[in-house]
Amino acid sequence: MSNRIRELRARFQWTQQDLASKVGVTRQTIAALEKGNYIPSLLLAMNICLEFQMTVEEVFQLNGEDQQ
Repeated sequence: MSNRIRELRARFQWTQQDLASKVGVTRQTIAALEKGNYIPSLLLAMNICLEFQMTVEEVFQLNGEDQQ
């Protein structure tokens, strides 16, 4: 699963810690998400999208291997 979190954070001028505080996770979780090392729960994905005021499809994209 890929995502646009890093790009969107830059647009909003938020640090990883800023976003982490807004969605109730650690900065390390946001870093892992941005690197593609962590797939978020549905609740976390939805909370991130709400903060960016975007849909899940606008923030997260499934890769071929994810669609099984």
